[in-house]
Amino acid sequence: MTNQNIKQLETELWDAADDLRANSKLTAAEYKDPLLGLVLLRFAQNRYEDAKIEVYEKLSINPRTGEKREANKGDYAAAGAIMLPEKAKYEYLANLPEGENIAEAINNAMKLIEDEYPDLEGILPKSYQEFDDKLLRDLVRVFNKDAVKRAKGDVFGRIYEFFLMKFSMQGAGAQEGGEFFTPPSLVNLIVNFIQPNHGIVHDPACGSGGMFVQTAHFIKNHENKSVNEAITVYGTELKSNNTRLAKMNLAIHGIEGKIIESNSFYSNPHNLTGKCDFVMANPPFNVDKIDAKNKFLADDDRLPFGPPLTGKGTVSNGNYLWMQYFYSYLNETGRAGFVMASSATDAGNAEKLIRQKLIETGDVECIVAISNNFFYTRSLPCHVWFFNKGKKKENKDKVLMIDARNTFRKVSTTINDFDDDQLEGLTAIMNAFRSNNVNLNGHAEPVEALTNVSSSAVENEWLTENFPKGIYEDVEGLCKIATLEEIKEQDYSLTPGRYVGVSIDIDMDFDYKTRMQEIHSELAQLNDEANSLMAQIQGVEL
Repeated sequence: MTNQNIKQLETELWDAADDLRANSKLTAAEYKDPLLGLVLLRFAQNRYEDAKIEVYEKLSINPRTGEKREANKGDYAAAGAIMLPEKAKYEYLANLPEGENIAEAINNAMKLIEDEYPDLEGILPKSYQEFDDKLLRDLVRVFNKDAVKRAKGDVFGRIYEFFLMKFSMQGAGAQEGGEFFTPPSLVNLIVNFIQPNHGIVHDPACGSGGMFVQTAHFIKNHENKSVNEAITVYGTELKSNNTRLAKMNLAIHGIEGKIIESNSFYSNPHNLTGKCDFVMANPPFNVDKIDAKNKFLADDDRLPFGPPLTGKGTVSNGNYLWMQYFYSYLNETGRAGFVMASSATDAGNAEKLIRQKLIETGDVECIVAISNNFFYTRSLPCHVWFFNKGKKKENKDKVLMIDARNTFRKVSTTINDFDDDQLEGLTAIMNAFRSNNVNLNGHAEPVEALTNVSSSAVENEWLTENFPKGIYEDVEGLCKIATLEEIKEQDYSLTPGRYVGVSIDIDMDFDYKTRMQEIHSELAQLNDEANSLMAQIQGVEL
């Protein structure tokens, strides 16, 4: 199935499912989990049918009977599938006679799967009795089309992610809307920059698990290994609903992982301090009302620079707790990438002292400023931070500053993202800095041997426009490699705009004086018309 076919299928399925909801009494939040549960059931049967052939071929023969033994759950798990009981199969539900209670049958299917697989216990939705019979049957038919039956695992993963995104855009299932879903552009930026291809990967605020899913895509595209061979996944999530979404998301994508529902401020449930190869997160910004007197927080070994206490001994903002957690989870060569509120790069008082200590470790690698409208339900700008404890010695006193506030594609009036060229270009800047290789092709040839732009860079219009020589250079308004001395001069601010400057493009041929006269004339005419209209209104006798 081509990329275009997948996009078309995503849209067709969403439109059909959303039309059904629109004609019901259900809100998007009430509809979200049961709908995603049906996607999981459909996917589970597709994987099961594909795995049956592989499982049968590998079954050993009983020397007494000369026949192959019966398949078991372990056989199907090895093939990346769930061994489905008969009444949990999607086909069984789709063919259920009209007189049968379909809501009860789907609830039972979910329970049967949980009984067989304890890791999913309490995770799958079982609230289908809230749907009326016709809506539920129509919805089951939506995911029983021939194109859906033929869809493979990656396609279902895409569909699941697409549905999560659409629900996020509707603000379904989160207090502020979209908390469970980090926009793909920001996830891709983090994954491309830190390149999580091995070892332990941790997200202590994992939402619906999007960081893990994109990591799986990265490994598939860059490594000759399966995701479960390459990495071990650990997630922590505060909200029960998001935890369920994450576990379902991992199941959809065939990713083995441990997701725990817990509050990262008062617990370290996976005990991963100093053990992680990669940390990725989009934590909740500016969390207040954190209990500074909590014993766990007071003794937390994840706070090497101490809690950001106010003069009253309270913690008014959780941003610098999160940052220290991410830093402390890393092993001696670990990398972290995370989204953070824009205010954190210049925060003062105790937060500034912690930021200074972080900078002085030499492990802050890059800060990227992001424009408004990357989040689906909030318009706030943000920064993406990157730590790297394995930085080269010559980069220890340097931080790559990227101001990407003018780098985006306008998807709609309220949504921005990165297009492929922009994402590839930003990644090329990071790779050039990390390898100390001025060429933007991302390879590690000696600098003196690099004189030509790589073929991939030639094809990338964004790179060609910003780096016409095909090599890394500080670009006004976009990027600069800042030294520790320069950062000290800026009072340890990590706001990229302070370092990259502002690129002002003045059109010398533009006649500003004449245009201002035209504007004044237009304004005078509008004022006259407004006064005339007001006189007419006041002249009307009541």
